[in-house]
Amino acid sequence: MENVKALKSGEFLVRSVSPVTVFIPEEFDEEQKMIAQTCKDFLETEVYTNIEQLEKGDRELMSVILKKSGELGLMGIAIPEEYGGFGQSFVTQMLAAQTTGAGYSFSVAYMAHCGIGTMPIMYFGNEDQRQRYVPRLATGELIGAYCLTEPGAGSDANSGKTNARLSEDGRNYILNGQKMWITNAGFADIQIVFAKIDNDRVLSAFIVEKDYPGVVIGPDEHKMGIKGSSTAQIYYNDVKVPVENLLGARGEGFRIALSILHMGRVKLGANVIGASVKAIIDSVRYANERKQFGVLISTFGAIKQKLANQVIRTFATESAIYRVSKDIDNLAERYKSENCEKGRASIDAISHYAIEAAILKVYGSEMLDFVVDEAVQIHGGMGYSAEMAVERAYRDSRINRIFEGTNEINRLLVVDTTMKRAMKGDFDLFGEAEKVYSSISTITDGKRQGESYAEEKLRYTSNFKKLALLVTHVASKRFDKRLVHEQEVLNNISDIIMETYVSESTALRVLKLENLRGENQIYRDLADTYIYNAATKIRKAAVDAIYSTAEGTEAEALAAAAEKLTAVAGVNTKDAGRRIADKLISDNDYKY
Repeated sequence: MENVKALKSGEFLVRSVSPVTVFIPEEFDEEQKMIAQTCKDFLETEVYTNIEQLEKGDRELMSVILKKSGELGLMGIAIPEEYGGFGQSFVTQMLAAQTTGAGYSFSVAYMAHCGIGTMPIMYFGNEDQRQRYVPRLATGELIGAYCLTEPGAGSDANSGKTNARLSEDGRNYILNGQKMWITNAGFADIQIVFAKIDNDRVLSAFIVEKDYPGVVIGPDEHKMGIKGSSTAQIYYNDVKVPVENLLGARGEGFRIALSILHMGRVKLGANVIGASVKAIIDSVRYANERKQFGVLISTFGAIKQKLANQVIRTFATESAIYRVSKDIDNLAERYKSENCEKGRASIDAISHYAIEAAILKVYGSEMLDFVVDEAVQIHGGMGYSAEMAVERAYRDSRINRIFEGTNEINRLLVVDTTMKRAMKGDFDLFGEAEKVYSSISTITDGKRQGESYAEEKLRYTSNFKKLALLVTHVASKRFDKRLVHEQEVLNNISDIIMETYVSESTALRVLKLENLRGENQIYRDLADTYIYNAATKIRKAAVDAIYSTAEGTEAEALAAAAEKLTAVAGVNTKDAGRRIADKLISDNDYKY
């Protein structure tokens, strides 16, 4: 059967997917739920009770709370048991990331430590390096930081100027340079530092301890949000780094950096779900208490619409996140069965799904910005007051579109990586695109008499894929190698691909849920409304790309095809939205 074979990254564009093959959050087992509850309890007892003090930039307090999370085992979820962790699956790691995402600045510090501050050693370190550092990072005895960005090297990370040269006795690398925007800088014990050795073209990576002479930590930056996290510059002045602290091979730093960024992007996609759920809960509870004109504002249709839209986007993001997380777990297991070293098997599996990681980083961060903005609006004037949690959520959210590579860079990566994977032979993107283009005159919406609900939803997402292929084909033929410079068109294609992936993930989740539990109107409302809205966004992005690429009768024919491929049945969004919101209002909690 076709869907038994795992999808490669980006291959969803040319293959059909069965609901039975995807993982959905409703399948979490009791151990996973227990880990999530432990994370939630920790936020309640240790983070929320100290949030005001953390917001004042108390480095010491943040360090203490982080270490407490380590003592509780929360820092070891992704670490194999032989290094003092719990060796949990990637799906479980993502659930922990989601749950702690409700922790404001703590979440940033925690995720930086557990992810980019620890996993480079776990994934790329040798056995000696792992034994020396990973067990202590897993318990919080040591705190980690990741030092890549420089004043003149942001998105173009490989242009960094930090330099290392071998000492005359060959025992140390002498490190000089400057790093900026370093999360946990104020209290991190271990720094993963990227620098070029001598005149190398590419980066290498080093494990640097904060107490090495010549390491100077600057004062914390004053930031718009995430004020509780320590963000500072670090200066390296003739720092002697033992040669045994070179991480990976010489010149492997850029590969390490990219691999860790892929991991950071997909985990950010989970992290923002937790922040979004927290904002939704704050929104509905306020709406269920606040009265205007003598009635609760949660009874107003305009408020219900806002609450429903918050839920729809969050549910969709969650659907996509756990779909790819299980794909990563499955690929990692396959790599291990092929005798790939355990650490490399995990990071190679994560890195393989670079397209989906970029999609979910962009989509998730923009979803959260929407949700927290609506949360402030639901709170009205109180939402603008620092007394309310949503004010903090609004400020904290904004960094996510910049973290882990800006959304502009990641949008371009979605298309660029998709095309490169196709050219490498991972899947037949161009052949399938040619087929769609060749049949442009006969394209229809594909509707068949008597199709089931499942057939209808999967037809819509199949059509979205065809449109993505069609626009990609036309742009590639028109611009050829110059396409890389047509960033506006690339952004259009990226938006089509992103909405297609999230739409399909949402449909697959709802259809699998129906297979497990039977039909549920609320979940159908979530899928119907999301796909209905996505069709409009996809159509707009496609038509913009078409008129920026083609002319005359060809452009008109392509636009007509776009109209047919985004044709979906009308949805009573008012009634669907009210049903979604009414459940939220009745539960006074997020229970989807």
